[in-house]
Amino acid sequence: MSVTSNVETTGLEIAVIGMSVHLPGADDIERFWKNLENGVESIAFASDDELEQSGMKDETIRNPAFVPVKGGLLANRQSFDASFFGFTPREAELLNPQTRLLLHGAWEALEDAGYNPFSYKGYIGLYGGAGSGFHWNVLVMMSGIADEIGEFAAMLLADERNLCTHVAYKLDLKGPAVLVQSACSTSLVAVHYACQGILNGECDLALAGGVTVFAREPLGYIYRDGMVNSPDGHCRAFDRRAKGMVGGEGAGVAVLKRCAEALEQGDHIYAVIKGSAVNNDGLRKVGYTAPSIQGQAEVIRVALQVAEVEPETVTYIEAHGTGTSLGDPVEIGGLIRAFDSEKRQFCAIGSVKTNVGHLDAAAGIVSFIKTVLALARKKIPANLHFEEPNPNIQFASSPFYVNPTLKDWQTDGFPLRAGVSSFGIGGTNAHVVLEEAPVGAMSASGASSRPWRLMTLSAASVEALDKSTQRLSVHLAEHPNLSADDVAFTLHVGRREMPVRRMLVCDSLKNAAAGLARAPVATAPSGKPSVVFLFPGLGSQYSGMGRGLYGIEPEFRRQMDRCAEIVNDLLNIDIKGILYSTVSAMQANDIAQVCTFIVEYSLVKLLMSWGILPSALLGYSFGEYAAACLAGVFSLEDALGMIC
Repeated sequence: MSVTSNVETTGLEIAVIGMSVHLPGADDIERFWKNLENGVESIAFASDDELEQSGMKDETIRNPAFVPVKGGLLANRQSFDASFFGFTPREAELLNPQTRLLLHGAWEALEDAGYNPFSYKGYIGLYGGAGSGFHWNVLVMMSGIADEIGEFAAMLLADERNLCTHVAYKLDLKGPAVLVQSACSTSLVAVHYACQGILNGECDLALAGGVTVFAREPLGYIYRDGMVNSPDGHCRAFDRRAKGMVGGEGAGVAVLKRCAEALEQGDHIYAVIKGSAVNNDGLRKVGYTAPSIQGQAEVIRVALQVAEVEPETVTYIEAHGTGTSLGDPVEIGGLIRAFDSEKRQFCAIGSVKTNVGHLDAAAGIVSFIKTVLALARKKIPANLHFEEPNPNIQFASSPFYVNPTLKDWQTDGFPLRAGVSSFGIGGTNAHVVLEEAPVGAMSASGASSRPWRLMTLSAASVEALDKSTQRLSVHLAEHPNLSADDVAFTLHVGRREMPVRRMLVCDSLKNAAAGLARAPVATAPSGKPSVVFLFPGLGSQYSGMGRGLYGIEPEFRRQMDRCAEIVNDLLNIDIKGILYSTVSAMQANDIAQVCTFIVEYSLVKLLMSWGILPSALLGYSFGEYAAACLAGVFSLEDALGMIC
């Protein structure tokens, strides 16, 4: 099979424009990437004291097959800002922890994408799923609290089946809110259906994600040979010692948008989804829980066909990679069949489960986000705990090799491309084909003619505002090549306005990073404040009024030129030349009156073009003419005629 460098688009590409994660050892995507770069395994083990205090039987603890592993645990699993999302303390107490976490994740992903769901004019969809909520529902019903507020009300809060509709309600998402459930492949299936929702016109933006939170913290298990759990509490995907996986909890959310629109509207693009597919094994396997080479090969092959991508241009696969003795060989077998290539060991293999464990319903989206970050950073993270290949997998004669260390990602003649697989118990398989962002899609905007920018921040409390300010200051200091205009725009347009506010006028990101913490804090008044424009008369004029605005603001310049043309016809003088060149001429009242009017008029037209609309206009002396003209009492031509 020949490899081409065809980089043409199909028109069906979907851009990844925002992401968030809450994972073992990482509460954001930056920390997650650092952990991947450094080969960090975020798996916790129970101490002897914890086991003794837990009430676990001594015979269980002393059992040689007992593995005291907790798995991948979240550090702040109980944290939830109930008031921020409009929940009462009692409601928050009953709310499913998975709903809490996905709500946080959806908010953070939209902020990362730069979109405020409460002011966005289009439709935002949500496709997501969660792990089992059985234990949480039992706890709620046995707590007695359900009797206080009513069984139906308690069920609405506790049941994970209400996950997506709760998030949609709280964030005012008006597109489809669809719960997806296909066991371990849930959240990658959600990515597929989010793409379909966008392509079908059901939504303009789509959130795709998944979440798994344990109802109680595990302390270990008895290892049984041939079952899914690891004998030592580590996931050793594709290694000779791979005999099982370890569980974990976490959440991930991605924000998706049609790529052509994302490019046109200047969105930050992490990577591009070229194609995706979902299927089921059916009866093509030995049992309900067993994987199928044929089913997995078919879903990968279809995804590649949809993407119009040749397999030999794909140089990384983020595998399902559970580290089980049956699952790993079947998965590589399916990949070999799908790629159908005689070329050897050109495609790296890895699994994020070696870092954070198997996150059940959240596993697919975390694999997806890892791969998107790898494409954006042009590096392939290590597959941990790999020493010798599984003897049941013939890597040497296949297109694949396990990547054991962090490596730079390079290709020859085509964009970086990757595949992400996720396979669920019961046989629902998903595969997504990804490509690096288009050249220039992540570059900073061109330099603005404006020397100053207004940076705005708001939060629900002073404490939250201070934390947000610090995070922004650190981010700006660490990313000096960001566009100051883009940062200011996103802060102003892509964030929800909240009551506690801070603002800073700055001429560079360096000064913004240094000055934000010193900017004063103010609380916004209730309701929308009214704006009044006051127009002075003579005495406030000076030579060169508005020169800076004329040079950098097109709307101000357009209005000034229009006024100057009318005055030239009336008086046969170059009023702009007088205003911006001749100091002495401004001393004459007749010239000063005309200049004052046209500067006032042009300035207000500029403010109004920015959406700053007055509820009243007041004028003194000749300022009354400008106020009356802008209020529609008479036309600009008539007003200038009277002034002249």
